[in-house]
Amino acid sequence: MNYTADHYRTRATGKALELLANQEDWITRFELVKGFSSTIRSSEYHLTNACNIRCKGCWFFEYGHDKGAREKTDIADWRDFIKRESERGVNSALLIGGEPTLFEERIAEFAIHMDTLAISTNGLIKLPFGAPFTNATVFISLFGGGPLDDDLRAIKPNGKAFTGLFDSALANYRNDPRATFVYAVTEDGIEYIEDTVKKIRDNGNRLTFNFYSKYDSNHPLKLENERRLLELLSNLKVKYPKTITNHPEHIKAIVTGNSWLGTFSYEVCPSISCDHPDNISRKSNGNPILPGFNTYKPDLETLEVCCTSGHCSDCRDSQAVYSWLLTGLKASLRSEEALKTWIEVAEAYWSQFIWSPYCQVTDTSINNRLIATS
Repeated sequence: MNYTADHYRTRATGKALELLANQEDWITRFELVKGFSSTIRSSEYHLTNACNIRCKGCWFFEYGHDKGAREKTDIADWRDFIKRESERGVNSALLIGGEPTLFEERIAEFAIHMDTLAISTNGLIKLPFGAPFTNATVFISLFGGGPLDDDLRAIKPNGKAFTGLFDSALANYRNDPRATFVYAVTEDGIEYIEDTVKKIRDNGNRLTFNFYSKYDSNHPLKLENERRLLELLSNLKVKYPKTITNHPEHIKAIVTGNSWLGTFSYEVCPSISCDHPDNISRKSNGNPILPGFNTYKPDLETLEVCCTSGHCSDCRDSQAVYSWLLTGLKASLRSEEALKTWIEVAEAYWSQFIWSPYCQVTDTSINNRLIATS
């Protein structure tokens, strides 16, 4: 069962209590979200090297992440590995690929043995709603909006193009409370963004913005497009607050790379594999990391450098950026404003996950979905 936020409450002390003095509502919100955040210990797993599409420029294939590790195929190996991860203290799994939904049996093992679960998918295959998948958060990729999504992603492994990738994902996850679209906006797709947001809203789903720029950091068009995008996305957040889960400060961070904490980069990114040798110097620089976090290839042994491509220049991965903001609590204790921003950002982050007490999806909507699909 899902607990309320009050179940995880930890009492505010020290600087936080001083900054929020006599503001009982803010003290309560801080205690609740800090308490819940402290219970999650996550790692990431490449469930497979296989995928049912070939997106143009996909980092997974572009940088050879499908190579260098022989995929385990025996479900007993996966079960034993997951149990070892649980014993290591990991209680929350993020499954990526390749395409995880190609291997439902592997997903089921994570759902059974981990407390919480999130899956990154292209949405072409529908993850069943019943047990053990009822509380699995489903992050559905979307790129550009409008015709751009098919142009960039609707390509079969044999190179043949098809149409309707976004529409297929919408149909598979209509009114599904587990589903959040991870919508990568880009300069070329500005005209399609609001219509795409409306489609997701009307489909009974929510979204979180991601950002991709085709321009290098020093390109003169980059700053111009960043300003346009930031203004548009910020206005859409106000217009569709229940559909768009991003906090405004997170939108600013993914578009510009900057937040109240400073500038996002590898040197501050917490979503690195703790046990990867390439991260030794990063771990020693004093900036926070996610405790115990690792990203494993599907041989269940080889570690990736981080939660995404390992190419950090201009990385604005939405979840990596969120991890940077969430681990910035200590730095946020410099002022009342910064601490309140941290509280709001943390609440917004956890609202993405169906298993979180901050998710606005209710038990009634889950039950209705179960009845409708039974």
